Amino acid sequence: MNAKRMNKKSTLLDRIEIDPKVLAGKPVIKRTRIPVYLILELLSAGYDFRKIVRSYPSLTELDIRAAIEYAAVMMKNEELVELGT
Repeated sequence: MNAKRMNKKSTLLDRIEIDPKVLAGKPVIKRTRIPVYLILELLSAGYDFRKIVRSYPSLTELDIRAAIEYAAVMMKNEELVELGT
């Protein structure tokens, strides 16, 4: 990964915060109470970026991209363990 792309990724992730005093520590878009999972659910339900921003005017397209990037990083680092049957 080149330095420019790495810098862009870290900038996106800077838009996410985890604070135990906000939504019990769930990851949210910084300075909001909008959780990452809500953005992912809206995308899954067929909302496009514009519709999400219209529904939540405090969000920007970069915030939505940050939520997607955060989810990707979390899944990439997730370890799966096969349970015996």
